[in-house]
Amino acid sequence: MEFARTKRNIVCEDDMIEIKKKSVIPVYSAGAAWVLYCLIFPLYKTYHFIILVGLAALAYVVLSAIFPGKTEQIEVPEEPVRTGNDEIDALLAEGEKAVGEMRRLRGSIPGEPVRKQIDEIITVTGEIFNKLRGDPGDYKQVKRFADYYLPTTIKLLHTYDRFSQSSATGENITGTMERIETALDTILESYKKLFDSLFMHQAIDIETDIRVLESMLRNDF
Repeated sequence: MEFARTKRNIVCEDDMIEIKKKSVIPVYSAGAAWVLYCLIFPLYKTYHFIILVGLAALAYVVLSAIFPGKTEQIEVPEEPVRTGNDEIDALLAEGEKAVGEMRRLRGSIPGEPVRKQIDEIITVTGEIFNKLRGDPGDYKQVKRFADYYLPTTIKLLHTYDRFSQSSATGENITGTMERIETALDTILESYKKLFDSLFMHQAIDIETDIRVLESMLRNDF
């Protein structure tokens, strides 16, 4: 994907958007030159205005070269892949929203150990929804996961984030935060078990195929 928008100074190449932000210093300098000229020199003839405009323009051009602004690169979000099933697409969108909120909270919450816990939960959550995208038969299990487990997890993270930003400390705050940290370990293990359970039917099918193959081999050889 490649495109350019010169008016907005936005350039997009591959998976990154490059945004060029102009510095405000040249604009302010042109205004300052205008004001200073009016305070020091006369301004009642035509050539006075011509000189004034020229000086303001010169100040703008020179400082634009000195302070060109800065360029920021922003990752282009991938467009969601549609399955064609409205219920599944809605559930996948719900999952993407939940993952986005967990990522936002992860960036706000201090403490590397807790962030690592959240990273792992986000990873497993993404795998669960990716499994649904490839196997619509997982809808009921993933729907229950999205309706009950995800909201509770996000609520705990919101509480942890709010308490961690508090300047006050006390037994209730520290105790609750420690309890949430312990709960995140339990949540992660539960998420992993759920993800593993989504492969149960495939495991059974493979086991059946192996037994049939073994039986055929014994009979033939």
